[in-house]
Amino acid sequence: MQMAMLAYAAGTVASSGLAADQQQEMARYRQTVDRGIEYLRSQAIAGDGVLSGQSGTGVTSLCLAAILKHRPAAVNDPAVEKGLKFIESNIRPDGGIYSDGSTHRNYETCLAIQAMLAANQQGRYDEALKKAEDFLRGIQWDEGEGLTSSDAAYGGAGYGSHKRPDLSNTSYMIETLHDLGRDGSDEAIQRALRFVSRTQNLESPANDTPFATKVNDGGFYYTPAAGGQSQAGQTANGGLRSYGSMTYAGLKSMLYAGVDKDDPRVKAAMDFIRRHYTLEQNPGMGAAGLYYYYHTFAKALDAAGLETLTDAQGVEHDWRSELLTTLAEAQAADGSWVNEENPRWMEGDRAPVTGYALLALEYCEP
Repeated sequence: MQMAMLAYAAGTVASSGLAADQQQEMARYRQTVDRGIEYLRSQAIAGDGVLSGQSGTGVTSLCLAAILKHRPAAVNDPAVEKGLKFIESNIRPDGGIYSDGSTHRNYETCLAIQAMLAANQQGRYDEALKKAEDFLRGIQWDEGEGLTSSDAAYGGAGYGSHKRPDLSNTSYMIETLHDLGRDGSDEAIQRALRFVSRTQNLESPANDTPFATKVNDGGFYYTPAAGGQSQAGQTANGGLRSYGSMTYAGLKSMLYAGVDKDDPRVKAAMDFIRRHYTLEQNPGMGAAGLYYYYHTFAKALDAAGLETLTDAQGVEHDWRSELLTTLAEAQAADGSWVNEENPRWMEGDRAPVTGYALLALEYCEP
């Protein structure tokens, strides 16, 4: 089957009338995507549709969304259908979609919504999606949890296993509401924007945290709540260090929330990105979370409407082509990806890493 897909891709490229270098780029793109999809299909078949069940429904949903965004017709593939049945079996009476005893209810439900949206032919999941959206709104940190808008945790979303929200979960929530068709006028998204703005190292009217002026580089960190935390650590003066993956997540979230590109928060984030543009590492974190970084990198730059990006040294980058090259070269012989340098945050597991890579590649088609 894999060879058939590749032959089809090659034939399509050859007949497209593209220049030779463009044909080569397109062939590389399609081959890289096809091999990644075939790897996930084989794993889903072997696991009866479940990919990395230790994380509940999250990784299965991530991977199904990655497949279906590239191949919508794969909704009828037996491997995908098995995965969807697994997700369906975890729809809860409260509307959430998560495994029994989950401490990652926001994460699991957001990813399940994204998979079901991609598979929602003829209204198959309309009712489940509406209930899942209501569930996400219900677990947002706001007045329902006894908070006011002045609280650093206000508007955020969290895993549920820690007593505070974080930017990673909040960005998933905003993206999911965006994918459901909600815009910046949505009340839940506006509440979330308050939290996102407070995770930025930027002195601004939108940021009243004690961390705002301590670093002030325009980047983002993990959470200002419950005393604050950055996965990149603290500065000598108690500031929370900015890092790449959260900065792209923060930028993407602000844009989805309707923040104008000329807003000082967006401009400061873009300045940080220009100063730290790289695909060799997750800036501030090294190899940790590298593939999560790749997929937030791609989504954020696409949301910003950038075809090229000029870094702080004046070098212009065709970021889509550079990311395709990076991922194609890192792909294993079996079609998968894995973070060989740092397994933190499940990046030693080929299923979620391959899902992240395919989600990033959605934005790299030549």
